[in-house]
Amino acid sequence: MKFSRKAVVTAGLAVAAMALSVAVAPAASAATAAFVRTSSWGSGYEARFTVTNNTSSTITSWNVQFDLPSGTSVGSFWDADLVRSGQHFTFTNKGWNGTLGPNATASFGFVAAGNGDPTSCTVNGSSCAGGPPTNPGAPPTPGNVRVTGTTANSITVAWNASSGTVTGYRVYEGTTVRATVTGTSATIGGLAACTSRSYTVAAYNAQGESARSAAVSGTTTGCTGGGSGAMGAAPYIYSWGNVPNVTTVMSATGVKWFTKAFVLSGGGCTAAWDGNRPINSAGDAQQIAAIRAAGGDIIPSVGGWSGNKLGPNCSSASALASVLQSVINTYSLKAIDMDVENTDEFESEVVQDRILGALKILKQNNPNLKTIVTIPTATTGPTYWGTRLINQGAALQANVDVWTIMPFNFGGGADMYASTVSSSEGLKNALKTANGWSDATAYAHMGISGMNGRSDQGEITTTAQWTSVRDWAKSHGLARLAFWSVNRDRGCAGGPLSSDCSSIAQPDWEFTRITAQFG
Repeated sequence: MKFSRKAVVTAGLAVAAMALSVAVAPAASAATAAFVRTSSWGSGYEARFTVTNNTSSTITSWNVQFDLPSGTSVGSFWDADLVRSGQHFTFTNKGWNGTLGPNATASFGFVAAGNGDPTSCTVNGSSCAGGPPTNPGAPPTPGNVRVTGTTANSITVAWNASSGTVTGYRVYEGTTVRATVTGTSATIGGLAACTSRSYTVAAYNAQGESARSAAVSGTTTGCTGGGSGAMGAAPYIYSWGNVPNVTTVMSATGVKWFTKAFVLSGGGCTAAWDGNRPINSAGDAQQIAAIRAAGGDIIPSVGGWSGNKLGPNCSSASALASVLQSVINTYSLKAIDMDVENTDEFESEVVQDRILGALKILKQNNPNLKTIVTIPTATTGPTYWGTRLINQGAALQANVDVWTIMPFNFGGGADMYASTVSSSEGLKNALKTANGWSDATAYAHMGISGMNGRSDQGEITTTAQWTSVRDWAKSHGLARLAFWSVNRDRGCAGGPLSSDCSSIAQPDWEFTRITAQFG
């Protein structure tokens, strides 16, 4: 599925163009950044910032920073890079549009979910509107802000001293002051292992506070790829058609965990396996017991492409969390997978937010539960709807442990390994943008769920390509590797698409064997 930005913004919406300018007439000695809504609808808007160099000299870079009110967040964006810290957003130029001569302009845009406009806007540390400084007697903005050290629970930030009279410095995370010091460094403690934070620094004196610096991000130590444990290698298995004997597969391949599909609505906001078997049905309970007796476990997958989903049927995040909690309690689960792919869930802002809200509640009530969200992808990474879901996950602080893409049925071409890596790098970039993470942290929150053999669209993933995907995922510290499905992990060369075999020549259970080595 591919979405152009314009199609996403306008499809199915009564779009009312608005010109809502935030900037005022610029001063001749400053760069300015003018904000305008280019389109608006009930739940959001599309906007553009235009940066103008009103100085008499060439500038070689620019950054625009602003805050958005709670309930409004940035989804897709273009022509700039973005770092987010809470409700504080920092856009910086691309390599090709950072240099601006006198009176030259550059622009970037974004799609916002929610209706709040930017506030506290700065461009290169000065007011976006230009004119004299807000606090004429305040010191200039600190320069060269950088991360100088990290531990498992702290990040140390340093900067160059501001000139003039300086009483001290404040270190901000979003709009919250995390440290106030008189020197030129600060250590922010009490952080969790393997978490990223983004900070800005302002100098102050009796006359006021400077504009904040550009944001800098750091990640605490203690990151481990989820693939280091057996839970990380969990291919999908389902209970229709020619269902394999799970203990036979485990013995033959070394795999320990399975992602068991699918938990659906059994009518309204009630859970049922495949929508027609009680969650505690004898057959499913026996299968799970057999897996556990052989030293493994399961991750239930909620949703999928077909069937009646819980997301649209439950009226609220708390109702959805409640029914999922009943599944967790029935089997004392350690992890849960939300497979958000059909349009009734994936392409609904209301249902997306409901799912994220439910996952946030589950994490609060089950701190050790691993939460997984699985989504479709384009070859370049998440689509508009996938990016929105990721951004909302950060905005709502849903604390999703693993974001998994399904790199198939996307016109991937002949080299499914290359297409999978390309879409995975796109996911990494989306996670970095949404959360302010480093590469390593983003990888540690990522998963890949492929389709073994022939896909619905005729793409072919061979066992050799899947081995390369596994090795890439393992070397980059990804958290999860799965595929659809163990039921299809049997050879049937040249056959049509089948739910019982892969439609390519292969030894039985070979994709499972390869995947098991990821864990």
